[in-house]
Amino acid sequence: MLVYIGLSILYSWYLDVSDGSKFFPDYLTNLVSKQSKWMLELFGYNTQMLPNGNEPSIKIILNGNYLARLVEGCNSISVIILFISFVIAFSGKLRTTILFVFSGAILIYVVNLLRIALLCVGVYHNPELEQILHAVIFPAIIYGMVFLLWIVWVNKFSKKSKSE
Repeated sequence: MLVYIGLSILYSWYLDVSDGSKFFPDYLTNLVSKQSKWMLELFGYNTQMLPNGNEPSIKIILNGNYLARLVEGCNSISVIILFISFVIAFSGKLRTTILFVFSGAILIYVVNLLRIALLCVGVYHNPELEQILHAVIFPAIIYGMVFLLWIVWVNKFSKKSKSE
């Protein structure tokens, strides 16, 4: 719990410090928007990511159609904090813990980029499915993957699994 609280406070401080910086809405969300744009263009879509003047978000425009907005919560950092906190709570050997945290965080980040791109493509082609895609399917993918990583961690690497 202390790791979760500590990382959350650190992330909150980061958001406060980056507010109003040259990267809008913050550096990490800006980076996610650029990488999502690259991925969508790789899929063959003409993509624009434009700052939203009404709120700290980025407008996602696909082939000239405004589809969604990318907000700070879309950058996967909160999910990564939760993942790291769990792994540390059930830590294993130091080297294994560090490698699993690092590789798991990268995997979560990359899957999140893919999730954003696929969500945009899904909404572009099937706008009537926007609510179920955004509220059910894609959160299930990211949280389901985190849950599977936790199961692997506890069963294969955690000291807790070896003490039983």
